[in-house]
Amino acid sequence: MALQGIRVLELAGLAPGPFCGMVLADFGARVVRVDPPRARGDVSFLGRGKRSLAVDLKRPEGAALLRRLCRQADVVLEPFRHGVMEKLQLGPEILQRENPKLIYARLTGFGQSGRFSRVAGHDINYLALSGVLSKIGRSGENPYAPLNLLADFGGGSLMCTLGILVALFERMRSGKGQVIDASMVEGTAYLSTFLWNSQQTGLWERPRGQNMLDGGAPFYTTYRTADGGFMAVGAIEPKFYKLLIKGLGLKSDELPNQMSMNDWPEMKKRFADIFAEKTRDEWCQIFNGTDACVTPVLTFEEVTQHDHNKERGSFIYDEDQGVSPCPAPRLSDTPALPSSKRGPFIGEHTEEVLKEFGFSQAEINQLTLDKVIAINKPRASL
Repeated sequence: MALQGIRVLELAGLAPGPFCGMVLADFGARVVRVDPPRARGDVSFLGRGKRSLAVDLKRPEGAALLRRLCRQADVVLEPFRHGVMEKLQLGPEILQRENPKLIYARLTGFGQSGRFSRVAGHDINYLALSGVLSKIGRSGENPYAPLNLLADFGGGSLMCTLGILVALFERMRSGKGQVIDASMVEGTAYLSTFLWNSQQTGLWERPRGQNMLDGGAPFYTTYRTADGGFMAVGAIEPKFYKLLIKGLGLKSDELPNQMSMNDWPEMKKRFADIFAEKTRDEWCQIFNGTDACVTPVLTFEEVTQHDHNKERGSFIYDEDQGVSPCPAPRLSDTPALPSSKRGPFIGEHTEEVLKEFGFSQAEINQLTLDKVIAINKPRASL
């Protein structure tokens, strides 16, 4: 795989860091998750393809152990607030002095500087401070966050992954690693560059929820069907809009102009009444195979059985028949090969990893005795 041979040390955290580590593992990196010994389990649910090393970094011996690992690592990924790693004597100045090739990725909500760099937050807070949250929501309602996808995973995980890959590429020329300051606020704002650069076009001139792409247009929204399902409509271009109108059984010459914004509320009501007359499957039969840009809103239970997704193998199954989306994008020569095994238990690979990094059995025994590390091998099933 593309990242074969790259060693990553991922310090355990919540969703953004683990997803970044999982993406790297899916594409071939050897990712070791560094867990606290007394952790109850992996709460990220993103341990695919990783191994677990349980070590107490608050103990000087534990911090020394991680420094030793970092001398042989390519990437260290840490999710803590500004100053935490420095307090543990594990900041980039120390680790890169011992390993100048080390790429030190810092994935946080507010970044490593600024007045918010030391305070707590979650996806909705980062989304709010980026400006993006102010654009999302129905007309007359409060802004609402689209789950925790945008800031945590888009502006956070994927932007950090991009930073790591760019730093790995640059290291091929300079031979040196660098520090990546991945702020979820800035990553989310960066994702919204189109919104910023289109401010003067009139695309966002109306209040939230009344513009073309935020649910205000009758041709770019969702509609409930007779059976309680939903259809998603995205017929922006005139040629696609004509096909939508045809499928709805309407005549263009009897309707207001597509871009007559004052008529949009009434048109939405009219479209809603028509969609409510048929079931979702009936609408699929009408619009499937056309360019009307009308698709069913699938549930998680349905998405794996959709013909298109089945034809592409868009979802994969682990050894326990749990389902997950397959890695993306697809590379023609070195595609991702995600592990089908369960995620690791806390400390399951402690001994294995330490031996790989040159620790002797005597050292491992002493660290275990001193409760600096934890070894939790799964019991053999009967």
